[in-house]
Amino acid sequence: MPASARTLLRLVLFVQLAAALLIAWTLQHRGVPVWGALLAGAGAVVLVRLLINMNNFVMAARAASHTPPEFRLGPAARLRMLAEEFRASMLVTSWHVPRGCARMSLHRDSGRVPVLLVHGYGCNSGFWAHLEPLLDRERISHATIDLEPVAASIDAYAPLIEARVRELCAATGAARIAIVAHSMGGLAARAWMRSYGSANVAKLITLGTPHHGTVLANLGLGENAAQMRRDSAWLRDLAAGETPDVRARIVSLFTHHDNIVAPQDSSILPGARNVAFGGVGHVALGSNPGVLAEVLRVLRELQPAMA
Repeated sequence: MPASARTLLRLVLFVQLAAALLIAWTLQHRGVPVWGALLAGAGAVVLVRLLINMNNFVMAARAASHTPPEFRLGPAARLRMLAEEFRASMLVTSWHVPRGCARMSLHRDSGRVPVLLVHGYGCNSGFWAHLEPLLDRERISHATIDLEPVAASIDAYAPLIEARVRELCAATGAARIAIVAHSMGGLAARAWMRSYGSANVAKLITLGTPHHGTVLANLGLGENAAQMRRDSAWLRDLAAGETPDVRARIVSLFTHHDNIVAPQDSSILPGARNVAFGGVGHVALGSNPGVLAEVLRVLRELQPAMA
């Protein structure tokens, strides 16, 4: 059975822990006090993670699209963005995803359109740890989903989304649902609509989705990564099958400083409502207060649609 994102990231964490302990053991045998050795081992692992994160920004900058003047950053704002993205990445990969599993939260007396949360590449439902409490506060019923296998074709996720949509509609009595999707999850939602129709979709909100692909997908593993390469045949076929009505249901939230989607204007989808942000990294789109406030604002616009 293919490994889940939860299992893979737990394995990565185990390797990182082993590396930190090995560094600490080596330093201790060279006379470094035990606590200093442990701190140095942990610090070395964190430093490597930081360098990987910063390297993503460097690679994305090489293929960056034009940044409008109003979104350009000064040194202090850029430093805040880097810190926010590193913190978000560490939390997602080291805490939320290793513990994440699909769940459903119901507010049966609520008239709000229920929401399906669809994560992106290499993640699972744990990615939504910051949005879910906000949805509960708004009394919006919602469900998460784990897209597996991790490296499968994006088309293979469509039946999983269909089954989850049916479960959410049955549990809430709603005739329509909204979808909030991060990164690859937005493409999976569009592929699902191509296969199963969009009649019961009130709105699809995508966060940092590479609608036209990203050059960084060339470094990814799996069929889904290949499909996300810049202007791939799969992406062109997906776009060719969409009607103006489908595009009108989509709201694409994106950041001009995305460190995974490059060029960043790949998230701009003709016919959709495109909302730009600045000073936010790719993973931080799932936790940034301004981005989540916009998600909630769009969801508040939806009229109840009960079966």
